[in-house]
Amino acid sequence: MIRYSLLLSCIAATGFALSPAAADDTDPHAQHRKMAQQESEARQDSIVLPDTVLITQHGEQRRLDSDIVAGRIVIIDFVYTTCTTVCPVLSAILSQVQGQLDGRVGTEILLVSISVDPVRDTPARLKAYADKMRAGDGWVWLTGEKQAVDGVLEQLGAYSPNFEDHPAVVLVGDAASGDWARFLGFPSASQIVAKVNQLSAARTMQSGLREQ
Repeated sequence: MIRYSLLLSCIAATGFALSPAAADDTDPHAQHRKMAQQESEARQDSIVLPDTVLITQHGEQRRLDSDIVAGRIVIIDFVYTTCTTVCPVLSAILSQVQGQLDGRVGTEILLVSISVDPVRDTPARLKAYADKMRAGDGWVWLTGEKQAVDGVLEQLGAYSPNFEDHPAVVLVGDAASGDWARFLGFPSASQIVAKVNQLSAARTMQSGLREQ
């Protein structure tokens, strides 16, 4: 299974390990492992970013839409720092995306990771996790009051009553045009970059049309 092999190699590369229950039918993350064996799918989605006040890994309070994303092309995933399965893989994929997009991250493009466990994921814990993933300035990690974070997760279609069962999802969209794609499962870095480039090209085209 190529996709499952990718999951294992990404976890090993980031220093996380699967629990001994990984091969057990009683494994609580069995659904996540099943998802890892499936090809990622992307579908167009209608998303409105909430302008909720959240807290960055640096302890700064910022509004998600107006302060953080601020009309840019954005890649969003959902993680928690004690996760040993889905989250390290998603973070490793975004790390690859960060490298492939290079200097565009932080200017035209933003990476955002939102904690699904805000009670435990303090800014300091997110900062340590972000450092482990070699996150640059254009990769923002967010936590906050549980009610506020849960509201954001619900609006973005990533909420689960048990945060450990949160879906493996990556959102890629242009906050200015409202053009969004939802990747289910584990997209490759090249899939994400291709979507980003598509959104960027659409922006350039629209800008050219307005100037005519």
